[in-house]
Amino acid sequence: QVQLVESGGGLVQAGGSLKLSCRLSGDVAGIGSMRWHRQVPGQQREWVAIIARDGTILYADPVNGRFTISRDHAENTMYLQMNNLKPEDTAVYYCNVVVDRENYWGQGAQVTVSS
Repeated sequence: QVQLVESGGGLVQAGGSLKLSCRLSGDVAGIGSMRWHRQVPGQQREWVAIIARDGTILYADPVNGRFTISRDHAENTMYLQMNNLKPEDTAVYYCNVVVDRENYWGQGAQVTVSS
């Protein structure tokens, strides 16, 4: 079992930055891939960024070059640094980890970008 607690969402103007945090607890040693997703009401949840178990990092095209995913092993925390935010980035952001093929999710953090 893994627990994920998110923080760091908020309201920001277009062009601004926010950093989301996702604190992990429980069976963190068993974590495989780590991901951030986002969801707009009425739309499907989409992945944003991933750190694979081997350390490979990938970004979805809409955020590539603006967002950075990272993990602090000592703090058992994963982050999503979001720069040059756009109104279309407005969504609820979820952190997600996979442990033994089980998906665990954070509670979600609202990010709102005003134009």
